[in-house]
Parts: sequence; structure tokens; C-alpha cells
Amino acid sequence: MDKTFQPADIETRWYQEWESKGYFAPQGGDNAFSIMIPPPNVTGSLHMGHGFQNAIMDALIRYHRMRGDNTLWQPGTDHAGIATQMVVERQLEAQGVSRHDLGREKFTEKVWEWKAQSGGTITRQLRRLGASPDWSRERFTMDEGLSAAVQEVFIRLYREGLIYRGKRLVNWDPVLHTAISDLEVVSEEENGHLWHFRYPLAGGEGHLTVATTRPETMLGDSAVAVHPEDERYAHLIGRMVELPLTGREIPVIADDYVDREFGTGCVKITPAHDFNDYEMGKRHGLPMINILDDDAAIGGEAPAAYVGMDRFAARKQIVADLDALGLLEKIDDHKLKVPRGDRSGVVIEPYLTNQWYVDARALAGPAIEAVENGSVKFVPKNYENMYFSWMRDIQDWCISRQLWWGHRIPAWYDEAGNFYVGASEAAVRAEHGIAADAALRQDEDVLDTWFSSALWTFSTLGWPEETKELEIFHPTSVLVTGFDIIFFWVARMIMMTLHFRKEVPFETVYVTGLIRDEEGQKMSKSKGNVLDPIDLIDGIDLESLVSKRTAGMMQPQLAAKIEKATRKQFPEGIAAYGTDALRFTFYSLASTGRDIKFDIGRIEGYRNFCNKIWNAARYVLMNCEGEDCGQDASLPCELSLADRWIIGKLQEAEAEVARCIDNYRFDLASQAIYEFIWNEYCDWYLELSKPVLWDDHASEAAKRGTRRTLIRVLETWLRLLHPLMPFITEEIWHTVAPLAGKSGATIMLQPYPASNKDAMDTAANADIEWLKGVIVGIRNIRGEMNIAPGKALNALLRNGGDEDKRRLQENAPFLRKLAKLEEISWLESGEAAPAAATALVGELEILVPMAGLIDKDAEVARLAKEMTKLEKDLARLAGKLNNESFVGKAPADVVEKEREKLQAQELAMQKLQEQLQRIQSL
Repeated sequence: MDKTFQPADIETRWYQEWESKGYFAPQGGDNAFSIMIPPPNVTGSLHMGHGFQNAIMDALIRYHRMRGDNTLWQPGTDHAGIATQMVVERQLEAQGVSRHDLGREKFTEKVWEWKAQSGGTITRQLRRLGASPDWSRERFTMDEGLSAAVQEVFIRLYREGLIYRGKRLVNWDPVLHTAISDLEVVSEEENGHLWHFRYPLAGGEGHLTVATTRPETMLGDSAVAVHPEDERYAHLIGRMVELPLTGREIPVIADDYVDREFGTGCVKITPAHDFNDYEMGKRHGLPMINILDDDAAIGGEAPAAYVGMDRFAARKQIVADLDALGLLEKIDDHKLKVPRGDRSGVVIEPYLTNQWYVDARALAGPAIEAVENGSVKFVPKNYENMYFSWMRDIQDWCISRQLWWGHRIPAWYDEAGNFYVGASEAAVRAEHGIAADAALRQDEDVLDTWFSSALWTFSTLGWPEETKELEIFHPTSVLVTGFDIIFFWVARMIMMTLHFRKEVPFETVYVTGLIRDEEGQKMSKSKGNVLDPIDLIDGIDLESLVSKRTAGMMQPQLAAKIEKATRKQFPEGIAAYGTDALRFTFYSLASTGRDIKFDIGRIEGYRNFCNKIWNAARYVLMNCEGEDCGQDASLPCELSLADRWIIGKLQEAEAEVARCIDNYRFDLASQAIYEFIWNEYCDWYLELSKPVLWDDHASEAAKRGTRRTLIRVLETWLRLLHPLMPFITEEIWHTVAPLAGKSGATIMLQPYPASNKDAMDTAANADIEWLKGVIVGIRNIRGEMNIAPGKALNALLRNGGDEDKRRLQENAPFLRKLAKLEEISWLESGEAAPAAATALVGELEILVPMAGLIDKDAEVARLAKEMTKLEKDLARLAGKLNNESFVGKAPADVVEKEREKLQAQELAMQKLQEQLQRIQSL
């Protein structure tokens, strides 16, 4: 093994080996375990959320693969209708060409060309993350097989009366000219206004005042609504008001939805341009008056004076016209949620259009029941409530999009406007007896991308054919996803799969939290707090870091933190942490369902963990390569106390890690592995092995036993760790395995360690814990008394029992070696104790005589100097926190940090005072 761990040298090499040898494919086995990757957009690149969720999936897949399950991780990408069409349209615009210049067929060819050349970015990045899906089975939501499944589902749902065409209100993007889903609408608070207009009562004896944030929509008002119990307006219910600028009269209606406290308590109702008004309009049978066109300019049934005007220009003109008529009462500043398209960035309009819909209510019942009866389980369980809330109030699903890229709707129209659904134009003509010379045109719309992804678990396995893969791997085992798409994807998969397969799509839905920055803020490019997982893996050089900071792409404080870490850990100036360190950081933060604060300091710590693993393996190999490691079973092996202890601790770790992974507690699983490897194996067992290996008086059987334990335990915990840290474990395992009597082409196909209770030794565990307690007590005394680590000490023990005396007698060599002692002995009852520093292990007292070890006066002076400095810091911090101006004006996180500093300094002062008292008592 190389002297230092260099992840870049091993990760690409091993990944190419794994993929080329087909190790990711199902290997057979009695129990099937399968995961369908949530298909990332073909336009996408890996962000922290992707990295986190795919690291979780890969750990599950590697874990079950090693457990001997027939394991499939099905990969694929989504065609991402809007995003992909936008990418290609922008490329064409740069060449001075529009998609309309090319026509639909040629434009679609261009999209396929782009997909072939540039659409694989995220799958290459997933490989860099170490993801191990069966790439030979990779699917695409527009490939031939999935397209056939989509068409089959559409036609069957239509013939069952579960798909229909209707005119309803949708989210309309006036730049993209398409309906979009709620998930593609981003509503953020913006500064706006609330305009108060007077609507004269018909008959001329007064008016009602309405308040609106969108004055232009008043051209489409159908009513004014008041609360039925509002005494101010009860006498006006049923009367008519004149709608200004339109020449129309509209009724005053009563509805419980009206908030009497908002504005004037009178609400203008525009059913064709507001979702809440639309529902009220249906309840009261109001006309739906459309006053916009596809560009969100004034059109439709609006008064001629405004037709053709941009909606916001019309807003200004309408306000001015109403003011001129004396009907503008006042304008208030008002904060409101403005819906914008996440792709186009423009304000979205509720818009009345003809679209295709799925009768979701008819499909929702079985999907609700599947979660109620436990056929589908949510982890954490509380997300079931979110699921039920959405599903029990489900609306029909708009599945059509006005795009060219996507699955085109299999419907054809004749010249009279009648439509026919079928697999092809020829099939439609044959089924409905339409003559060959009669004109038919196919629907221009495509299906929502969520429609094809709703079929993902079974369409990727070959449905509508009844394939062997469907029989083996469906239902799938677990879906790993975020809470934000429980309705848009998870629920729709459950509905569609139950309807077409009569079984659930997955048994468990593991809902992860959102990756946030270290302050708990959502990561966004505009905030400059985004971390790129590939940058963390492969490194970002300081020059690029400065460029990002200068361009406003990264917050100065985040850039400074990365720069500091880079200079400290990476002399070459590139902070490359490697895949294993990033993955382990994700697992350490993966407490179920909670949002995750990603601190760059965490990944620094786990890069150090990789170094610890590397160095531990090198120590073991230096002491075991070329030596007798107990491979010959006929030769005696004598296991030391430490050997028996670490074997037992390994069994505990194996049981705990398996329990945690089975319960999706990757934070606890990673903690258990970390504690065992770093604290128990590296910090304690390796040290406890030295007195045996380096003692000329130790028997060959004892040395053989320790070498065998060193190598076998190392080989086992490499397998235990592999699902979380695949690269470093693969690299080390190939060197270690032969010494442990193991062989194989890859660690990923080796059996996962299983705990053996019979190998646990409670007596050895108790003895080692005693030994550790004594050693730590002596080390603490060294630290508190400022005694050099290399200075040999004498130690005395007293007030213990017979077990303590036995343990001292049996473990004195270990104590002398690891605690750096010249002598350790028992102080019998009645013997005078020298002036000594003390520590306790249960009832046992440890004494380290101080004579000749420290200069008492000098040590008192040193502590006094440190305490004086701390007193000044404490006074400064206390003064700051007692300053009402600072506490009131500074950001809450800044104030909290100052409080944390004060608490830390107070604790430090307490420790110094205790240390001073101890020295003065000598």
C-alpha cells in the first residue's frame, strides 16, 4: 500500500473495473431486493440532494447484494419535457432559428441529437459518486419500450372513462405557452399593492368597495361575494352591481369562503382567472369569462378598448381609467405571494383552456387503502399524514402539455372537432370506420412527464409484457425520495401501479430530509451557498474558489471556510475530499426525515477518517505480511484478552449496523461503524496488540493469535464498511483478504458480516473496559498536570476489590506500556499515600505521586496567567451580551454564537479552577 491515501488514484480505476465486469447486475439468490432510481432529468447535473439520496440507495443496494439477495438497482433518466425543450430552443435561438422554422419533426430530431451528445452528464456524475445500478438496463422515459407502456396506459384509461378532455383552469406559463404543474410554480413573497375600487350598485343608490391585487382581472368578474353572516352587506345579497368599464351587471352573492376581515369584506369573483374563484363560480353557476390570450395579453371576452394590451400595461390603464371615473378609492402597499414559473421566471396565470385530465378521485381510493393497511409503509411514518391529506382532497390531474418534446397524445380530430383515441391513425380509422380520404389531425399536445414516470416501477421491467424481471423484482422493495414529490410522483405511482398491476409499486417509501447549508438555509445559486458534490469529491482549486466568490456565485464566508480547509489539509491547493468521505458525511447526517445542515467541517473530519483507516491497514500489514497469521489451523493460536475483546466488540458492531440499516437509520449505522473502527479498533486494539507483537517473551502462539485477530477483524470490518465507503474498502481488501484466508474478484460480492453472539466475551469486555478506564485516568492526570506524554510515571491503585487486584496483576504489562509507566502497584489499606494527583474508575482510586514531576509554584503561576486572560474574554463577551442594542439588532445566529462562546469560556474557566485546586492540595 502507498504511504498516503490518495482517493483520486483509486476511485476511477475501481469503478471502471466494477462496471466492465458486470458486478452491478443481479447475481441471483432466493430473496429479491430492488430499487428503481428516481429518474433524474436528462438535462440535470448532480446536486447535493441527488448526491445524498443516491448515496443512500447505493448503500442499501450494496448491503443487500452482499447479503446474498438477488439485487437490482434499475437506472434511467426522465425526458424532462419543458427543461429539455428549453435547452434545445436556446441553442437554436443562438443560431437565429426557432423551432417553428424547423417544424415539429425536425425539432424533435434535434432534441434526440442533443440527448445523444449532452444528455448523460448526471449519469456520469452518479458513477463518480460510486453508484452501482445495473447500467446495462438503463432506461429513458422516451425510449421505445416505455413509450409503448405510456400509450397503452393512456388508451386503457380513456376507454375505462378515467381520462377525459375538458375546459378547466390551469397554471399557464405565458412564455412557454403551456400548462404546468404546481411543482413547477414557485411562489415567493414580493412587494405589491392592494387596489380598492368602487362598484356602483345598479339603480345608482350607492356602491360596494372591492379590494384586489390584480386590477386587470376585473374585466372578467362574474360576481361580488360577501360572507352570508356579514351584517354590513346582508341586505345587498341578490342585488346587482355595475361592473365598471365593461357595461355589464353582476350579482352580489353570499359564500362562506369570504374572509370578512380581509379588505372590505367584499370580494370580486373572476372564475376564469383565479383558482378559488373558479370553485366558487362552479358552486354558484357563474359564467366563466376569459379575458386573456395565450401570451397573457388582454383578449378573449374583454372590452375592445383593452384587447391586445400586455396584462401589466392593461393594469396601469385600468387603474387610471377607474381613477378618472372617481371609482379608485385608495391604494395600499401589500406583500403577496407571486406565482412564477420555475423555468421561465414569469408570473403564472390561472387560465381556462381545453386539456386532458385523469379522474384521479376514482384511482385514489385503492391508493389510500394501500397505505392504511400497511402494504406501503412510509419512513418516517408521519409522512403518511401528508399523503392522506393530499389524497383525500385530490383533484383531477391535468396531464396535457403544450410542448413538442414528450409523449404525444394518441388522439386524432376530424374536421368537425370530434376526437378519437387509438394507438395510431390507421387504428383509429379502422376502429371508427373513417375513410382514408377524410382529414384527421393528431392532437398537438404531449403528456406531462409525471404521467410516464408514474409507470416507472413496472414499465422499466418490460410491462405491458409479463416479463421474468416483473415476476422477480416487482413490487420493488423501497423508494428513496423527498417529501416534496410525495403527491406528484409517489402517490401517482401507487395509483397507476395498483390499477394496472393490482399490486403496490414498492413496499417502503423512505423520505429523506432536505440538504441545507450549515446555517439551515436552503441552498440556492442566488444565495451563493450551493456546494457542488463533484467539487467536493474531485477538488476545487483556490483560483476557481476566488473566481466563484468574486462573481457572487459563493458567499464570502463559505469561500473563506473552504479556503482555510484547503490550505490546512491540501498543500497542493486543491481540496479533494474523495467520494468515500463525502458519502460518509451524508450517512452521518441522515437522521430520518429531518432536514440536514451540511457543514464543510464534517467532510474534513471524514477525510481524516479515511486517512485513519488507511494508516491502520498499513500498520496491520506491516506486522502481518510475511508472518504467520494463523492460516494453518493445525498450529495453536492463543488469543489475548485484547483479542477476545475486539472479536466481541466486532459482533456488537455487526449487529448494531445491520439493525440500523434495516431501519433506515444511516446516521446511527455510520456512527456505530465509526466508533468501532476509530475508537475501539484503531485507538485501543492496535495499541493493545503492540505489547504482544513486540514482546520478545510472548509465545509464538500468542503472536500468531494476535496477528490472526488483527487481520481477520480488519478484513471483516472492511466488508462491514463497504456499502458506505466502497472505494477505500475495495482497495485495502485486496491486500488484506489473502492474509485472512479470503479470495474473490471484488469485495462487493463477498458476504456481509453477520453477528455471532457466541463470539461475544462479556468477561473480556469488562476487563478491557477496566483497563481503558485506568489508562484514560492516568492520561487525564498527565494532561491536567501538564506532564509530558513521554515522561515515565509511577502509579498506585487503592480502594478497589479483589477483581481490581486480579485485573492489575494480569494486565500490568499493558498498563506499563500504554500508560507509559515505570511501575504500577497496589496501595494496601493503612499504607500512607504520597502527595498525588488522583482519578477514579468506579470505586477504584488511581494515584500518581507528584514528587519530582512538576514545579508546583511554576504550575500555579501558569494557571493564574491563563485564568487572567480568560477573565478578560469573559468580561468582553458578557458585556456584549448584556448590551441590549447588540442583542436586539444583531442577527439571531450571531447572538447565539456569542452565547456559545461565553458558555465555552465559562467551562474552560471552571476546569482551570479545578486544576488549580488540585495542584494547591498536593
